[in-house]
Amino acid sequence: MKTFIRRREKNKHLVVLFGGWGTDENIFTPLCNDDFDFILFYNYSADEALVLPEMKTYKKITLIGWSIGVWAAEYLLPKTGIMPDVTIAVNGTPIPADDQYGIPLHIFEGTLNNITEENMEKFYLRMFGDKKTYELNKDWIPHRTIKSLHDELRWLYNRIMEQKESGIRWDYAVISEIDRVFPADNLNNYWKKEKETRHIILPLPHYFFHEWKSYTDFISFVEHHRKIRPKKEKQLTITVKGL
Repeated sequence: MKTFIRRREKNKHLVVLFGGWGTDENIFTPLCNDDFDFILFYNYSADEALVLPEMKTYKKITLIGWSIGVWAAEYLLPKTGIMPDVTIAVNGTPIPADDQYGIPLHIFEGTLNNITEENMEKFYLRMFGDKKTYELNKDWIPHRTIKSLHDELRWLYNRIMEQKESGIRWDYAVISEIDRVFPADNLNNYWKKEKETRHIILPLPHYFFHEWKSYTDFISFVEHHRKIRPKKEKQLTITVKGL
């Protein structure tokens, strides 16, 4: 597993993000600023020791799991010793390779057996939702080798097949209606049975963090979403571009 750390001594808020498969810091750091500390975990098969800075006292620690990062947080967070105050699952479930609750197994295995430069470009296009959004955010595309992508997905597949009970109580689950990586129906199938988790459904693709200026803006949106005009969710969510 690889770790990216961005830290400022004065900050009292820590954002911890578990990225999805095939990512690196390039797709996540544009939303960082000097108002919060940031730790990113990604490339889970990388043979690197977990090295974290001495944990200072934070007023708030927010955990975000995105895509397969929801499962990765469940699997790896205990090893970090980090204890979040708020947990947000974004377009993923603790059962990421599953016909009912995740990516259908034949699609997951088909991706594993067909990782090429061409197919990865198609994957990142689906991740951003459409060609226009993909082109606008092309500078954010991860810089990974085909071998590293295959090694990571094989590692994830093997660990996921071990399956274990969920270990994190997720406060929020954010689901995209037009997700082309995790089927929205499967995301809903999982999270609707988790009665203690607040569900937020947005008309956005699998990757959407670029809709906000920073992670703290996104976190604020999530935490206040149900408190603001809950009967008019559609009208509210369509305006996220301006947040």
